[in-house]
Amino acid sequence: MSETADATGYDEDLTWLRGRTVLVAGARVSGLATVQPLLELGADVLVTDSDPGALDNARALGAGVVLQDELLADTDRIGAIALVVTSPGLRADSPVLAEAANHGVPIWGDVELSWRIDRAGIYGPPTRWLVVTGTNGKTTTTSMLASILKSAGIDSVACGNIGLPILDALRLSPHPRVLAVELSSFQLFWAPSVRPAAGAVLNIAEDHLDWHGGMDGYIESKARALNGDIAVVGLDDARAAALSATSTADRVIGFRLSEPAAGEFGIIGDFLVDNAFADREQIVPVSAVVPAGPAGWMNALAASALARAIGVGADHVADGIRTYQVGPHRGAVVRTTNEVTFVDDSKATNPHAARSSLLAYPRVVWIAGGLLKGAAIDELVVEIAPRLVAALVIGRDGTQIAEAVARHAPDVPVVRYPAGDDADVTHVAEDADVVMRAVVQEAARRAHPGDTVLLAPAAASLDMFVDYGHRGRSFAEAVVDLDAADIGNAIGPVS
Repeated sequence: MSETADATGYDEDLTWLRGRTVLVAGARVSGLATVQPLLELGADVLVTDSDPGALDNARALGAGVVLQDELLADTDRIGAIALVVTSPGLRADSPVLAEAANHGVPIWGDVELSWRIDRAGIYGPPTRWLVVTGTNGKTTTTSMLASILKSAGIDSVACGNIGLPILDALRLSPHPRVLAVELSSFQLFWAPSVRPAAGAVLNIAEDHLDWHGGMDGYIESKARALNGDIAVVGLDDARAAALSATSTADRVIGFRLSEPAAGEFGIIGDFLVDNAFADREQIVPVSAVVPAGPAGWMNALAASALARAIGVGADHVADGIRTYQVGPHRGAVVRTTNEVTFVDDSKATNPHAARSSLLAYPRVVWIAGGLLKGAAIDELVVEIAPRLVAALVIGRDGTQIAEAVARHAPDVPVVRYPAGDDADVTHVAEDADVVMRAVVQEAARRAHPGDTVLLAPAAASLDMFVDYGHRGRSFAEAVVDLDAADIGNAIGPVS
């Protein structure tokens, strides 16, 4: 085998793991979820991590444990391993995985293991996977899809990158018939055997380029979602649309915000329309889609296409879309006071995602910054410059955003947090909350009636916050604590 799983197929018989040592690389959520299934397969499970505390959790599950440095000091031990199951965030050139590859040890991701266990029927009849990936909108689309499946009365569950590990989903009772699976580019990289009943690539923009070594590697990983029976691609995104030509799926379905051609989903008048599995059948009015606006409509079209791909009726699709509720930190309105609206879109962790939020409001006090992960910011700033009232930037790469605003919107005031020379410092959570409170107070002072104070960072959160959820909660708590008298009394006139 190669350094990753064999992409030409899969062996449904996993009995070869019985009595063999399987190394789980990474003792976080995805890694820990593999321990019990591997033990039930009869494997001798060894978990490695650089964090001794994380290994305590693996030990409690009955696995053997070893610190990464200790394992790397005994390379013969690595050579005796039958299989490595890696957490998705580890790159192929990370020390443990590179050493395993040098010894010819096969490496699977947790999703690859999940797929093979499912195909082997270990926990019940194999399920139908509906896979969602893309740079932005994955979680919303997956959640919408889960709502549709629920409305159709199908035993199903949303899992994968959305939170619940796939192996945990497979072990649920009753056993699900369908999985709505959100997959990241990392997970797809380590899961070459997955062949979903239908898979969607929503869009592709610069993200995780440092991990994948560039755009080509990122796109290649995303494209693996389209290797099943039916592929669904976003036609309004040039990179996603181009994957139509390279997909190995039996059928490719597109979706767009305009009138759909044959074999597509789209919008005619005020309705989402299915022109792929029906003849221009109306599904639901655009006014019924939440979140409102083009990004939400695109997500609903993709979810509709995936559901229709496995035969879900249009009435159930419509009901699922109508009953779907937006999750936290995805364009959620926190408060409106003195005609100033505060919106939490902390999930906008890259410029492409932030763009959708910023274009939804005519005048924005923008809170941005964090880790750009190699993504360019200038194109976004050029497009949204006329909407900016002010920009308040935070985090390690905040300076790049501040400089882009200065170049392309020189009349827009920019305030940098934290001030001074400590932009490269990783802040503990308590410090981050203090910074966010100061940012929100300043944003409230700069907003005029009719403005939107928008947290759409365009960057990841881990330089300052525990995760994007923590960042969003920090913003929301600071907004709730604002004195109404301090909101909407902007510095200077409305431009």
